[in-house]
Amino acid sequence: MSKIVIYQVLPRLFGNINPKCKPWGSKDENGVGKFSDFTPEILSGIKELSVTHIWYTGILEHATATDYSAYGITPDNKYVIKGLAGSPYAIKDYYDVDPDLATDVSSRKSEFCELIKRTHAAGMKVVIDFVPNHVARQYNSDSAPQGVLSLGSNDNELLSFSPQNNFYYLPDTEFAPSFYIGDGEEHYIEYPAKVTGNNCFSASPSVNDWYETIKLNYGVDYSNGNSSFDPMPDTWKKMLDILLYWASKGVDAFRCDMAEMIPVEFWQWSIYQVKRQYPDITFIAEVYNPSQYDDYIKRGGFDYLYDKVGLYDTLRAILSESLPAGAITRCWQSIESVKENMLHFTENHDEQRSASNPFGGDAMRAFPLFAVSALIDKNPIMLYFGQELGERGEESEGFSGLDGRTTIFDYWSIPSVRRLVTKGKRGLTAYEKKVRTQYEKLLAIATKQDGISNGDFFDLMYVNHKSPGFNPYSNYLFARRYKATLYIIGVNFWAGETVARINIPAHLFEHWKIKEGEYCCHELLTKQNKEVEISTSVMFDIRILPYGTTVWKCDRKKHKITSK
Repeated sequence: MSKIVIYQVLPRLFGNINPKCKPWGSKDENGVGKFSDFTPEILSGIKELSVTHIWYTGILEHATATDYSAYGITPDNKYVIKGLAGSPYAIKDYYDVDPDLATDVSSRKSEFCELIKRTHAAGMKVVIDFVPNHVARQYNSDSAPQGVLSLGSNDNELLSFSPQNNFYYLPDTEFAPSFYIGDGEEHYIEYPAKVTGNNCFSASPSVNDWYETIKLNYGVDYSNGNSSFDPMPDTWKKMLDILLYWASKGVDAFRCDMAEMIPVEFWQWSIYQVKRQYPDITFIAEVYNPSQYDDYIKRGGFDYLYDKVGLYDTLRAILSESLPAGAITRCWQSIESVKENMLHFTENHDEQRSASNPFGGDAMRAFPLFAVSALIDKNPIMLYFGQELGERGEESEGFSGLDGRTTIFDYWSIPSVRRLVTKGKRGLTAYEKKVRTQYEKLLAIATKQDGISNGDFFDLMYVNHKSPGFNPYSNYLFARRYKATLYIIGVNFWAGETVARINIPAHLFEHWKIKEGEYCCHELLTKQNKEVEISTSVMFDIRILPYGTTVWKCDRKKHKITSK
């Protein structure tokens, strides 16, 4: 199986080429990207990064301050929306797509289906969000197939909990958050109040809660911790229907938002049902609790889990010099039972840009984090659109503010991406071209070298703590192997150059059943070549540039090296 490379992109932002967006600007003022912006040429450019999957983020219809009532879409109250564009995770209709993204709003769903076809034609698969834990406060499905009832339509609102209710209620209580929700005709009314998405069982959520969402009920009674799964909760059936609906449209994978807030029993049942009909579909879980990893993989049926609190947090701490590079060893050892099921990333829509001032401050300084993530194992790797251009997230867009992130709530355009969309690679700055080339080279190695995409892993840190020139605080060293080919990989998290002599232990040769001897070695990034002895008795020389990576591919020489 080839290595999966996921390119996460918000269509709302990607195709917006307005250079004069203003903070808190409306759609008419700032503009918005469209499905149609992903032309065959654009998709081909994404494919050049060795991308196998595109995660189109913010596809499903969500609450927004933009009025689409002319198209039969019920308007949302602006006081229970985050930003003017709205959060992509406050789903308003699971069976519809965001009207912002359509050239012709009345044909929005067919335009998305055409995008799926174009993506497939470009040789990539389609990932969309499945947001199972919560929906917009004014959820209203007007595009569901005939006979499908909208969430909450048959709920008994007199009961705080019933396994057959889709929502949790606070009976005889009106929604009264700790912030302004309008007066007169604009006043937002919710009676009885529903429980807020982040398990806030109060009618008065704060601005720090997920106040724009309401929690879905999967049969767990949070008042006593008991679960009622027999008879099957109504929400289970409705959510399975939604998964099957989008799988039937050609979606290849679901990134399941906050999957750990949903009982694993639901995932065990629903993923099995989906894969019975669509055996090649992939399920990725956003899970942050390592104690639940085994359960969500082995019982729940997920293919991959977010590696956030493990590798991501460790790498970020190394960059900030809070942890030594050797902490990576402890990181993979701590999750060895599910190590091959982790999805690696150094950016996504929730996290700060790695080139932002609060994070790395520079794309090249942050690049070693991505290098380790992409090369350390055969697992999927994800990059966030603009990351490959060194995007810094330096603008205050509106609701998001200046926080090192790219907004998911506002109508906006991204400078580096805008240059790419309007003029192609020739429109990029010299620095952006340099960064993109680095990503392109590294991802080509990660996907096209069998030793990286399918090979075995061996940590070399334990025998190199005292090797000449090697610094276990700022250098990480490991090997990969495919058949008889050996890869020796070093990463430098430091601003100075590393010139070191490293040990290759006897256990590596024994474990992998490969022979010591003379090897022809080729450095895959710099194209250097050398013929050397690789054995337990001879040290292997490496040179790693500041914030650099070295990848030596070594094949055993068939004939003895002779000196000339």
